[in-house]
Amino acid sequence: MTKKSTAYLVQGAVIAALYAVLTVGQNMLLPGTASMAVQFRVAEVLTVLALYTRAAIPGLTIGCIIANISSVTAGLGFYDMIFGSAATLLAAIAMYLLRNVRIKNLPLSAVLMPALFNGIFVGFEIDFFFIGSMSFNFVDFLIQGGFVALGELGVLFVLGLPFIVIFEKRHLNDKILK
Repeated sequence: MTKKSTAYLVQGAVIAALYAVLTVGQNMLLPGTASMAVQFRVAEVLTVLALYTRAAIPGLTIGCIIANISSVTAGLGFYDMIFGSAATLLAAIAMYLLRNVRIKNLPLSAVLMPALFNGIFVGFEIDFFFIGSMSFNFVDFLIQGGFVALGELGVLFVLGLPFIVIFEKRHLNDKILK
């Protein structure tokens, strides 16, 4: 194994572990705040790492799967492992692809991706499996997807953008992820 592939593997594993621990810990301390429709999942701030390393893509996805396993007891786990993890995977890929698109030196379009993908995927999940009992209602989907997207935007704009500014000003991407 080369030094580069070892670093990639370690980065992905650390990101996965941090995501899972932060989400499970938050749900233990503040039940529901990281697993309900309107949520402020603090671990989502880690999605910004997809701007700096490809290792964040599998790391975030695996971390999300592990975190969502813990919500099986809440009745969400199985569906959320599929839909939430797929949304995380696609959002991380989109963020990585948009990492160099900047508005006033901020990757705003990339930061919108978790809200977009989670709003669509998790909004559908909540509407179809929990509210609609295996039927789809477009208005309910828009409402639930909007709540999910709002929570994502809250995390990414309140925590994520300041994290990016600090991370880049201190050149931590070069020090930690290279």
